[in-house]
Amino acid sequence: MPHPRHPPDTGVHEKVTSTTMFKSIVVFEVEGGSDKYLDGHRRDTMPIINSLTEHGWHAEVVYYRPEWTEDIFDYVTGAFDGYISRVNPGNIPGGERGYFDLLTRLSDAGLVGMSTPEEMMAYGAKDALVKLSSTDLVPTDTHAYYDVETFHATFPTSLSYGERVLKQNRGSTGSGIWRVQLRDKQLAAAIEPGTALPLDTEIKCTEAVDNHTEIRQLGEFMDFCDQYIVGDNGMLVDMRFMPRIVEGEIRILLVGPHPVFVVHKKPAEGEDNFSATLFSGAHYTYDRPEEWQDLIDMFAAARPVIAEKLGGDNIPLIWTADFMLDTAPDGSDTYVLGEINCSCVGFTSELDMGIQQLVAREAIQRIEAAHAG
Repeated sequence: MPHPRHPPDTGVHEKVTSTTMFKSIVVFEVEGGSDKYLDGHRRDTMPIINSLTEHGWHAEVVYYRPEWTEDIFDYVTGAFDGYISRVNPGNIPGGERGYFDLLTRLSDAGLVGMSTPEEMMAYGAKDALVKLSSTDLVPTDTHAYYDVETFHATFPTSLSYGERVLKQNRGSTGSGIWRVQLRDKQLAAAIEPGTALPLDTEIKCTEAVDNHTEIRQLGEFMDFCDQYIVGDNGMLVDMRFMPRIVEGEIRILLVGPHPVFVVHKKPAEGEDNFSATLFSGAHYTYDRPEEWQDLIDMFAAARPVIAEKLGGDNIPLIWTADFMLDTAPDGSDTYVLGEINCSCVGFTSELDMGIQQLVAREAIQRIEAAHAG
């Protein structure tokens, strides 16, 4: 079984060229983090490694550290055809910029990136919803805050239209995703939409990570949320709360262009519960794509529009699209896109479905296609 490698700190290795074929894939991880198991890896990392090995390819893990950047670059370009990134952005030492710069350099050197920083930022950034707000996939009143001043000037008015959900760009498993509503239901019913709420207005804030609820003042809560906006790739997406989220979130998991399964994630029962994460007690049901054929067909039809709005159709290796139920004007069910994830989608609970084998085949096919071209 291949073992994780720390890159050697001696020697300069031959750089990969368009005619070099190593039949070798490196899987990037970082040390530590809550997504690691007893062996120091994500639970789905070694199954990917083993599946690649079963296909006759060499595969190994290399840990990323900022101080190892040049040694990693030399080692990887001299021995591998492509990389698979299995790094949770929230766990990257030194922040995303250095790691993304390394991945970009590796792609420029000829490696096939899965997924590249460009794909992660185009598909996985939360403001993808804003770029799609002119389509039928996302409510038109979805917008993003890229600076603290705009957030503080706009959100008190945004909240006057009804319950909102704020989503940070960083984090995972519901961290920094907040359902925000007025504590006083009579005030919520009487407030004139478009009115800027006073900063001392009491609000109920429920975080998706575990459905815990806090009573805070609006101004103080916005000060707290400033942390999500400052720094590299910081932003907050402001989206209408979809009441039918209590019926469950519907996630399509894809490997490349292929829908693998649909997860129906029903939040735990409770007055303000809306989170669909396992950590929050949500119940998951796994279905075949054909059991949600209308949703699959709708998403497939929207793919060209998604590619146009997000800047290209370079599909991530492993990605998900999350939808919520809504009601159309004629009373029929429809679906609203809640987010797309592709930076480091986990599939630990689905290893018995053989997803790791699909990932290995798709990765190999991408590299072989790049060399054939």
